[in-house]
Amino acid sequence: MNRNDTLAALRERPDIAVLVIGGGINGISVFRELALQGVDVLLVDKGDYCSGASAALSRMVHGGLRYLENGEFKLVRESLVERDRLLKNAPHYVAPLPTTVPIFDTFSGIANGAVRFLGLTRKPSRRGALVIKAGLTMYDLFTAARRLMPKHRFRGRAETLKAWPDINPDIRSSATYYDAWVSRPERLGLEMLFDAMASSPTARALNYAAVAASNDGLALTDRLTGEKLPLRPRLIINATGGWIDLTNKAIGAAAPRMMGGTKGSHLIVDNAELHDALGGHMVYYENEDGRICILFPYLGKVLIGSTDIRVDDPDQVRCDDDERSYILQSLAFVFPSIAIADNEIVFRFAGVRPLPASDDSFTGRIPRDHFCEFVEPSGGLPATLCMIGGKWTTFRSFGEMAADMALQRLGLKRRSGTEDLAIGGGRDFPADPDKWCIALGARHGLPVERAKVLLERYGTSAVDFAADLASDPMLAGSTYSAGEIRLIVAREQVECLADIFLRRTTIAISGGLSLALIEAVLGILADCKGWTPAQAAAERTAFLALLAHQHGITLSDLSQTNDTRSALCA
Repeated sequence: MNRNDTLAALRERPDIAVLVIGGGINGISVFRELALQGVDVLLVDKGDYCSGASAALSRMVHGGLRYLENGEFKLVRESLVERDRLLKNAPHYVAPLPTTVPIFDTFSGIANGAVRFLGLTRKPSRRGALVIKAGLTMYDLFTAARRLMPKHRFRGRAETLKAWPDINPDIRSSATYYDAWVSRPERLGLEMLFDAMASSPTARALNYAAVAASNDGLALTDRLTGEKLPLRPRLIINATGGWIDLTNKAIGAAAPRMMGGTKGSHLIVDNAELHDALGGHMVYYENEDGRICILFPYLGKVLIGSTDIRVDDPDQVRCDDDERSYILQSLAFVFPSIAIADNEIVFRFAGVRPLPASDDSFTGRIPRDHFCEFVEPSGGLPATLCMIGGKWTTFRSFGEMAADMALQRLGLKRRSGTEDLAIGGGRDFPADPDKWCIALGARHGLPVERAKVLLERYGTSAVDFAADLASDPMLAGSTYSAGEIRLIVAREQVECLADIFLRRTTIAISGGLSLALIEAVLGILADCKGWTPAQAAAERTAFLALLAHQHGITLSDLSQTNDTRSALCA
């Protein structure tokens, strides 16, 4: 069902069982759960799918080692279960990641950790070898029954410096354990969304659609045309993360303050020396102030993060210059001999962690767990189920929790689960990818290397692209072809350049943007959408301004101010 069909169906019948507001990973998760039960469910997002916090994660799929010192054992155990499920259900995007912790002391953190565990202090402190050993031992115990990856191991100073000669020479030892990483989180969310809609004719979704209170209850505004439509859901699920309080206010839900999000910013760096120094590992380290930072190889570059700063307005979040400086300073602590030039920072991004409201002075102590709360009906509005907290790794279990509460409220029963349900291109993923790619190439006249790229991007859904791309030339300076972009626009609810460059592909985050490529893709998008030259020019201006303001990318001399940013892409 395309956008026009969905809007036409809503004009004809505005009554729906469940309205999910928020197209991030948690909203998509609960949407998928309900769709699989045959529920009449509509998902809407005021922007694009996975364009908020779900596009700004650290790209880690992890149990949350540091949450152990907060006593969040249940969350860590649940996260490790969900991590292992993702390794099986989304092998095209989620893969093991060896993670090394540099250790600069043996005993530090023991006393402080004990009193922090008891809630007597909020101050971070350096974690020594014994504290880290205790945490990693617990990590191994939580996964002992389903061991998918090696157990942790320690290295002494000499062995550590031999493996990572550029690391801070003050190091005493190191510990290596395994978690996982996700290459394309936005695409994984999209695949779940499309899987859900394919599973049920009563599951529909709209991006660039806002919901607010109206005189008659609720109204949906199509942000592409301005059209307003009435909606009459029996139940609302507020899955807008850091925007939950703002959404409740917009729809007229009488709810207390629920959210207290913090901002996490990251840099993508193109520095071959740093990339090689990591040796394929993520380095999970403490900055001198005791805050946890990460860096690991990501799509040929290096991802470095992150910060943890309270925010009041999630719509104004960006990676500011002081955060950039903080992240680079933290890198200088762990790899002091490696300098990063300004032009080696190819991308910046920031997102809001959807944490529950808290007055804790130390943001690292705010619980990372998730839960749901009902806001009871009032003023003609149906009940609203708010999904509070959560981390990207646990989206499936969080969506399951919210769906079960919604089903109970509606008097419906669950008929299937998602624990072992493969996602999108993770279905029938080959045990021998090389053999699979040789066969795909032979079948469609594709070079094997091209088939490997498609498998990496789309998993086994690469077969849906391969048939149309046999003789398709690459766009200038890109590994994407014109036909590939056309298929993405036609099939994946693309409405602007940001949808393509920031979410449907990894072109922007991997530093692959150029003015020539933007012009080529804009030409394809404008042709598919039937835009006039003036509309195409406005879209170009809006996207370039967005890149400069949000991601630190300046590809031309922009004379426009931030006010020129498209309402859609901003």
